[in-house]
Amino acid sequence: MDATSDPMIRLSGVGKTYDDGTVAVHELDLEVPRGEVMCLVGPSGCGKSTTLKMINRLIEPTTGRILLDGRDVTDVDPVTLRRGIGYVIQQIGLFPHHTVATNVATVLSLLGTPRAKARERATELLDLVGLDPDLYADRYPAQLSGGQRQRVGVARALAADPPVLLMDEPFGAVDPVVRGRLQEEFRRLQQELHKTVVLVTHDIDEAVTMGDQVAVFATGGRLAQVGTPLEVVARPADDFVADFVGSTTSLRRLRVTPVAAEHLEPLDDVRTGDLAATVDLGVTLEQALTVLLGHDEQVVGVRQGSGFAGVLTPNGIHRALRASLADAS
Repeated sequence: MDATSDPMIRLSGVGKTYDDGTVAVHELDLEVPRGEVMCLVGPSGCGKSTTLKMINRLIEPTTGRILLDGRDVTDVDPVTLRRGIGYVIQQIGLFPHHTVATNVATVLSLLGTPRAKARERATELLDLVGLDPDLYADRYPAQLSGGQRQRVGVARALAADPPVLLMDEPFGAVDPVVRGRLQEEFRRLQQELHKTVVLVTHDIDEAVTMGDQVAVFATGGRLAQVGTPLEVVARPADDFVADFVGSTTSLRRLRVTPVAAEHLEPLDDVRTGDLAATVDLGVTLEQALTVLLGHDEQVVGVRQGSGFAGVLTPNGIHRALRASLADAS
């Protein structure tokens, strides 16, 4: 097998049992492909955060092996291991008496990067996460909003250019509007950076929006299902997953069903230059519907490469959703 096709992270028979007999994670087998986002989702106490922390050895597993890029994490000094993994948590954990730039450069400083170079890298990253360095680099965390602090946390995690990011409820501490913006910004970053990401969330909507793969954990630390967002939503493995996905499954299909060529109508008399509402082939039905509703248009133009594949109408969205539902029945 080509090395590039090997998973970046592999958990084999991984378990965590505490001294009082509590089983936090039960014989977990899970692979995280390189450059993809794996969302761990489930109710409180199901072991998803414990799993995340075992990857960077904040918690030591009781059984099994965890391989990071083919190497057993227990063969690596824990401090060295963690400096090579980006880590983002809900509480962010910024140093209150350090400036934003200094916070972003924390890991670089620990690695011995010269101050000027660390500052330059911090400036690049602030710009990357949508914070103007001229405005924010010399501010302190208390002078930022919750969403801005979370962006700084992401920038700090990216500072040493780690191949892996671990994210524990990274957007949970902000209001829904800001949360949506942060999710969108992170998806943009991921398209550019192609990091291997393990993201913990309790929110199935966030999981299917953010993940290339979704791992649903049940109580007792059991892995109930792993698959693409569409697979999990359309074909739940058991009653637990079906209940967890919830009663709004049909609407949630909008988030996981991509716009395909068979959903489109020909351009006909519509001139591409006249289309104010446009999306790319492969975006979700929800994204296409949002663009359609945001313009005074009857159709959405669908781009494919440098040209147009056709137009998506409200009837086309309805047909695509119905076809998605039929495929799962």
